[in-house]
Amino acid sequence: MKTPSEARAASGGKNAWVLAVTSGKGGVGKTFVSANLAAGLAKRGHRVLVLDADLGLANLDVVLNLFPKITLHDVFTGKAQLEEAILVAPGGFSVLLAGSGLVEYSRLTPEVRDKFQAVLATLVPRYDYVVLDTGAGISDVVLYAVSLADEVLVVATPEPTSMTDAYATIKVLATQQRRRTLRLVVNQVAKPGDGKIIAQQLQNVVDRFVSTPQGESVRLSLLGDIPSDPSVREAVQRRQLLLESLPGSAAARAIQAVAARVDTPDERG
Repeated sequence: MKTPSEARAASGGKNAWVLAVTSGKGGVGKTFVSANLAAGLAKRGHRVLVLDADLGLANLDVVLNLFPKITLHDVFTGKAQLEEAILVAPGGFSVLLAGSGLVEYSRLTPEVRDKFQAVLATLVPRYDYVVLDTGAGISDVVLYAVSLADEVLVVATPEPTSMTDAYATIKVLATQQRRRTLRLVVNQVAKPGDGKIIAQQLQNVVDRFVSTPQGESVRLSLLGDIPSDPSVREAVQRRQLLLESLPGSAAARAIQAVAARVDTPDERG
């Protein structure tokens, strides 16, 4: 079965660009970034789908205030067709939601791997962007989902534990998947410019201790930082997209800027 990159090459570049959004630890706003980034890309005129790739602890449905009757679990088990599980989310993009608390998907079995790849292969010809909202950490399920992406966006915060776990994730992706370029979004910064400081700190450590198996250096590309903004908490508590409910807020403007950079070919490695 073809990877997204191979499928795109065979189709003359008409398949979706697959972006995995991941993080070293939970609680850094990864799903919040995934959903609002998708809304930002949709506002730029693109066909976008967010695939809930956190197969064991999915919560994209909570962020979007959706109550799916059919999920990815039903597709995997043959109880429903893929088209039945795709929903239109607020913000003008599509979502494919996973069921929460599915222990059978917390491990990467050959069956899970094959079904996940088959679903993704069916989706990529239909969209301009497919955003994989992965689980946190470096479990085999997370790493497999990330391996299918053309590009990886790591979400971190300025907290030391988040930076340490982001570094661990970057190291694993460089050594196991030979990722030479990784995108970075720093969430919950205290003031503008903090993201550049965090990115440079991470880059300094990566330069010292990380390289691909071929000895190639690894570059972190900062797509932007998102300020600590009361509007974010308000939107999350309301189970609304920030870009829909408070589009003029500082955090919403920052996410729109990230979407613009994602949508710039020169930004892609």
